[in-house]
Amino acid sequence: MEYDVIARITYRLKSALEAKDFNRTIQAMHENRTLWRKLGQSVADPDNLLPDELRARLMYLARFTDEHTRKALRREASAMPLVEVNTAILRGLK
Repeated sequence: MEYDVIARITYRLKSALEAKDFNRTIQAMHENRTLWRKLGQSVADPDNLLPDELRARLMYLARFTDEHTRKALRREASAMPLVEVNTAILRGLK
């Protein structure tokens, strides 16, 4: 299920970037940030059964995504690294 959600959001973000449609990119970045905030909350939960090292890495990515999204929304950075992070996660989930 996680794979499908991340894949769908990644596709929307990548498509919006390729179309150079900033309004669609904003929507996709918002979806992506919401997803990563939920993932961050999940791995921060003391009852989460993932190994501590994996939880820490996912938490780092959640924070990175939040900060980088802010920069991309202000047009201070490209949103492409968000696609790259998600793509790496998708490879790992496969």
